Amino acid sequence: MLLQPFSELIQNQKQRTSDAPAAQSVAPKIETHDLQFFYGKVQALHNINVAIAPRSVTALIGPSGCGKSTFLRTLNRMNDLIESHRVSGRVMLDGTDIYAPDIDVVALRKKVGMVFQKSNPFPKSIFDNIAYGPRIAGNRNKKSLAEIVERSLHRAALWDEVKHRLKDSALALSGGQQQRLCIARALATDPEVLLMDEPASALDPASTARVEDLIFELKRNYTIVIVTHNMQQAARVSEWTAFFYQGRLVEMGKTEQLFTKPTEQETEDYITGRFG
Repeated sequence: MLLQPFSELIQNQKQRTSDAPAAQSVAPKIETHDLQFFYGKVQALHNINVAIAPRSVTALIGPSGCGKSTFLRTLNRMNDLIESHRVSGRVMLDGTDIYAPDIDVVALRKKVGMVFQKSNPFPKSIFDNIAYGPRIAGNRNKKSLAEIVERSLHRAALWDEVKHRLKDSALALSGGQQQRLCIARALATDPEVLLMDEPASALDPASTARVEDLIFELKRNYTIVIVTHNMQQAARVSEWTAFFYQGRLVEMGKTEQLFTKPTEQETEDYITGRFG
């Protein structure tokens, strides 16, 4: 029998996400076909096939070392930075294989932004942190950069807290503010997809709640894929959940279904705390 709190969380989530797109009625934003990933001779992902709906939140859950973060990083080729890696299969973004030889990886990462587990603001001002990406892309117009900074901070629900201190060091912000700053920095390049690798795991409960509320707002305009060890968080923020185990995708479905009526025994064992 699954725990009652999950049923309550799912019900609350359904009330907040009733307008979520159904994977069957819209073309996927991201698809993977027989995706495999190797660290040298060690295979980390085995034949992953998923379809991720646009403008929705998909949570990736599973025990440590199961391949969640590795999979997340294949979606914007962040794993390319690892020596002796190897990828096979396809990752399709809007129908285009991002591992095709002619893909511009810099342009890809502009389109598919990423927020890491540990907030990592640059040792620069708040303004310069947000303006960094647009400047790298060639934008030197002061008015345009100021508009991008303000818009990105608004989207990250941080503008009202920092609008009078944009020249201050980003390192002076609290942990929760730093993480929202990193989200704003990712949004400054106008991505279509936002990847989040346990974005709230190092935050206090109040900051975690703000990040979760922010995710709800962002999904109106972005496709979000989030890795989390916190199953309650997955139930709160996502419409879709994928359960990974030992480098394999065991099960993926609507969050409500996966947490209350999983089809695989491994999924139920993990959710009910029998392992992991």
